[in-house]
Amino acid sequence: MKMNRVHGLPFNSIMNVTTSWNEGGVFIQKKAHTNSRLFRRQFPFHAFVGIGIIYLIVFSYIPMFGIIIAFKDYNISTGIEGIFTSSWAGLSHFKELINDYHFPSLVRNTLLLSLLKVIFSYPIPILFAIMLSEVRHVVFKRFVQTVSYLPHFVSWVVVTGIAYAFFSSGYGIFNELLLSLHVIKDPIQVLTDPDSFYALAVSTAIWKEAGWWTIIFLAALAGIDPALYEAAEMDGAGRLKRIIHITLPGLKGAAIVVLILTIGSILGGGLVGSNFEQSMLLGNALNVERSQIIQTYAFNVGLAQGRFSFATAIDFAQSVISLILIFSSNYIAKRVSGTGLF
Repeated sequence: MKMNRVHGLPFNSIMNVTTSWNEGGVFIQKKAHTNSRLFRRQFPFHAFVGIGIIYLIVFSYIPMFGIIIAFKDYNISTGIEGIFTSSWAGLSHFKELINDYHFPSLVRNTLLLSLLKVIFSYPIPILFAIMLSEVRHVVFKRFVQTVSYLPHFVSWVVVTGIAYAFFSSGYGIFNELLLSLHVIKDPIQVLTDPDSFYALAVSTAIWKEAGWWTIIFLAALAGIDPALYEAAEMDGAGRLKRIIHITLPGLKGAAIVVLILTIGSILGGGLVGSNFEQSMLLGNALNVERSQIIQTYAFNVGLAQGRFSFATAIDFAQSVISLILIFSSNYIAKRVSGTGLF
């Protein structure tokens, strides 16, 4: 028995041709659709995709129907049924948010923290990927790459513990070192000073996530044809010129896609995210004027005061703003560079 593959057919009609001899010695051909066979062969890949789709449906799409409580006076004691039976409140929760005396400081803290993260965290993975691509020692390159993205797998609780051990005014290594070198006379209150919160949040976020995002840009660099570098080297182009004229244009597509995703999630912290975790864990009563953001306010109001409709209205408004930012940044990127996410 011999198996041949038929070429030139649409993907959904690909068939295998099975040839054999019958009992009378006549050569026959049997055609059988191979879609089911192809599906069985690719089942592990379909399973991975299916698990991801189920996860999104269960945890992202089904809970969306609860958004309607932002327009109702919902009480948790009425359970799931109350989501549909509660009285309508219109836009009263949104108006209350805008008139809340916390609103200006919440918007200021959220925007400033997010913008600082985008400004300082976005270029670092690109620069780090370019630097790694220029390293010729393979073992050293892999060691640095592994060490750089390991913090991504550390939870924010552990990162906060490290920050406390490092910057504590009583026993932190940072203050101990500066005091021993007579650089300062009194310990710096990094963890409680409101003016230090943004720098602390941005620096710890970069340390935790920059290495992980470098993988994206290293993958983009791997797609650049090595012949381009060889031709440029033969033409006398130095390392800096090869980076400017070959590496950076090769990173353009990945950089734009990551930038669009970053702007779309800017209210959550952008590329390095984690605004909520950092504000909850690094925030305290002494730096609350800088550490309280929209997400933590919604969390505290929703759970501590049981005002689920008001908290949902806050998150819904933030989601609408993020959606507008994604479409706007994608439109601008396509007009400027011709490359977009969709």
